[in-house]
Amino acid sequence: MQITSDEHIVVEHRGSAGIIRLSRARAINSLTIGMVRAISSALDAFEHDPAVATVVILGEGDRGFCAGGDIRALYESGRAGTPDTQIFWREEFALTLRIARYPKPYIAFMDGVTMGGGVGISTHGRHRIVTERTCLAMPETGIGYFPDVGASWFLPRMPGETGTWIGLTGADVNSADAIFTGFADIQIQSDRLPELLTEMAELSLSTGSGACDTLFKKYRSEVPQGPVEQNRALIDRVFGFNSVEEIFSALADEPGEFAAQTHSVLSTRSPTSLKLALRLIREGAKSASLSQCLDRELNACREVLRTPDFYEGIRAAIIDKDRTPRWSPGRIDDVTLDMIEPFFSSTEHVKQMI
Repeated sequence: MQITSDEHIVVEHRGSAGIIRLSRARAINSLTIGMVRAISSALDAFEHDPAVATVVILGEGDRGFCAGGDIRALYESGRAGTPDTQIFWREEFALTLRIARYPKPYIAFMDGVTMGGGVGISTHGRHRIVTERTCLAMPETGIGYFPDVGASWFLPRMPGETGTWIGLTGADVNSADAIFTGFADIQIQSDRLPELLTEMAELSLSTGSGACDTLFKKYRSEVPQGPVEQNRALIDRVFGFNSVEEIFSALADEPGEFAAQTHSVLSTRSPTSLKLALRLIREGAKSASLSQCLDRELNACREVLRTPDFYEGIRAAIIDKDRTPRWSPGRIDDVTLDMIEPFFSSTEHVKQMI
């Protein structure tokens, strides 16, 4: 076993499998810049190692795979005006692109909490496994941010407007809806993952995705319809509009508990983030590649650091933990097109790390 230069990433070569373990369990394996770099380093080593047939990434601890980026660190860097936050986003997005293009089968065990940046290092992989414990979300509009790590690429490519619902509400989805919407491919019971990992390490070096698929089917467990799939028709009716105001108006006309809960959740989100997220999703639907979406998201990141909602959202969520953010502006109607335009005005590009 080899421990990388970051204490929170453990790299193991077992049989024909290269294994990357996130080992920051007390923080639900939230990503730091050191962890991002260590994952990239491991991918580089495994890619060029002829003894590695597949790469598996998983999280240690009982709470989850990865809760996203270390937002406290991002908050502190942004407040202090240091470049650390922008460096983190740049390298995190580059890692996202690398995973999407990785030449060997890349398998993510999305067991437990999988949110934000945790989605970035899992759902772009070739094989995505959820369990009965998976709780997945892109919760960024609740902290004055927006769904990133390529969300503006994958959310608009989900069935109907389900990705728009996920991106704007930031609400949790279970394993069934993770599969339905395309975050994941298959559910396997959490207590069978160690056994699966052992069998993966025994796969032939010449194996491809077909052999992985055959193995996964052996362990597959059936899932019922989830709430998102059950409410697909309502979601499509409401979230097909191109303005947040129209979405709120359409929600108000819908009866039932799901619509009421959705309206309630949206009402707690940053108005600026809602409008930014919706535009990113609509722009992403017209984009030709993941890299184009990542470029656009990276440009928006820099502008986020200049807005009060990013700091207020993190303050309310993890600094003071009062859960009562005071957004600025506080009303959807007060967020103008001119306020959103600066998020789309720069031209930095994400480059895949080699």
